[in-house]
Amino acid sequence: MTDTATTSLANDSASKPKPLRSGFPGIVLCALSMVSVQWGAALSGPVMLELGTFGTTWLRLSFAALFLMLLARPRLRRYSLQRWLSAAALGCAMAIMTLCFFASIQYIPLSLAVAIDFLGPLSVAALYGRGVWRIMCPSLAAVGVFCLSWNGEAWVGNAPGVLLAGGAAIGWGSYIILMKRVGQHFAGLEGLALSLMFAALAAFPLGAVEALKNLSPDGGIRVALLAIMVPLLPYALEYFALQRMKTFSFGVLMSLEPAIGAAIGLLVLGQALVPLQLLGVVLVVGASILGSMRKT
Repeated sequence: MTDTATTSLANDSASKPKPLRSGFPGIVLCALSMVSVQWGAALSGPVMLELGTFGTTWLRLSFAALFLMLLARPRLRRYSLQRWLSAAALGCAMAIMTLCFFASIQYIPLSLAVAIDFLGPLSVAALYGRGVWRIMCPSLAAVGVFCLSWNGEAWVGNAPGVLLAGGAAIGWGSYIILMKRVGQHFAGLEGLALSLMFAALAAFPLGAVEALKNLSPDGGIRVALLAIMVPLLPYALEYFALQRMKTFSFGVLMSLEPAIGAAIGLLVLGQALVPLQLLGVVLVVGASILGSMRKT
């Protein structure tokens, strides 16, 4: 009996996927995700002028949901109520984050919008960290964020843009926590596909009328291509990254987002960096490296 029980336990252990010991794959996935988000945001201006901010965002979410539903083919009839609720909650967080972020960059520069948006993962990093690193890394990153928000003469922003970016921060922080949970409840990309479907439904009231009123075949193709850059590719990359990283490390690593946003803003939009903003880049990169290397 003992040998049989031992063999059974060994087989069960072997059948369960073992978590990665190194967080390096997760770091790479996060980096690719952030580049995709910022590049997609920088290229979104002309389409949003044509179809409207909310209309473009709703179409992005709808195309991304369609692509992933066809790819993942989630087994809808087999899910428990708990799984449906977790996917719906993540979808709402995705909708808030995406709608508010893309609306904010119509009012304020990309680098500032991303800096304020980063307060979401910064809060997650502080919430889930341990010991002195719980305060040190997020605080270091916060200083860098504020440096990136200053152009050397004044704060660059206005009330609508700052409030919308703040809404995106709330959505982003919730997204990180909920994405981790959905990844534990679903196999493969099924949970992400279902969540994107709920995100598209949540964005429907604000975006459908605006988008369909101005939609053309050419505009539809451009939005479909942009949907791959944001949100489909970043969400998929972060979905897998969160299964390979601690929540604290993921939250701090996201502090690279303002630096990447500033770099993309320079390359694509011609938004140059002043010395103080360069210092901010150094601070957030340092916080990301320290935070993602800690075992928490």
